[in-house]
Amino acid sequence: MANQSFAFKQFKINQDKCAMKVGTDAVLLGAWVNTANAKHILDIGTGTGIIALMLAQKSGAKIDAIDIDPNAFIQASENVNASNWKDRIHVQQISLQNFAKESDRKYDLIVSNPPYFVDSSKASEEARTNARHTDQLPYDALLNGVLSLLSPTGKFYVILPTKESELFRDLALENKLYLTKLTRVITRADKPEKRWLMRFEFTPRSFSESAIIIEKDERHSYTEEYKELTKDYYLAF
Repeated sequence: MANQSFAFKQFKINQDKCAMKVGTDAVLLGAWVNTANAKHILDIGTGTGIIALMLAQKSGAKIDAIDIDPNAFIQASENVNASNWKDRIHVQQISLQNFAKESDRKYDLIVSNPPYFVDSSKASEEARTNARHTDQLPYDALLNGVLSLLSPTGKFYVILPTKESELFRDLALENKLYLTKLTRVITRADKPEKRWLMRFEFTPRSFSESAIIIEKDERHSYTEEYKELTKDYYLAF
């Protein structure tokens, strides 16, 4: 059973109510995002609120965190209200589709650790299924929301498995949203790449690509590059 809470250096995540627990994907994305000059940030599918809290820790931005799941909304609200940044993070229970219709704000930075299983077998628990599968937030709906809410000079950050990343990159390109930064995530040196960390912009700037390996030969034996990326958050580093 997953731990009911997870302590970071400057905040704590309770996750007893939330279908999707704290995982490496969220920590990777939150640590990888560059918040420089961002005044307004949107976190799509906030879950426990972990990424919103990570971004609040390293920026002075005002952050809107949305999730369609009622339990995620309650959990994220509790975690935000217990943090040092509750005055800068606004949690809302709403779908991205409805939020995009209602909001007249343009965001400097949008981030999402979205549902990603397109055609895999589904978990029996409905909330976990919705959190992991794209049924309620298909890639075209995610992309349309970003296209509507991102400022002309804004940046969109997302993490997806490799196969799904390629699909999303191609879909984004069709809509003139360009991949400008890519980090390939490898769990161990002897394993194939598992995820892509991606940054998209409306302007096709020079493209940069890198890779990060999380573990050495043994489980929980972390590489220096992973420690360096996440050291502001993990207690162990």
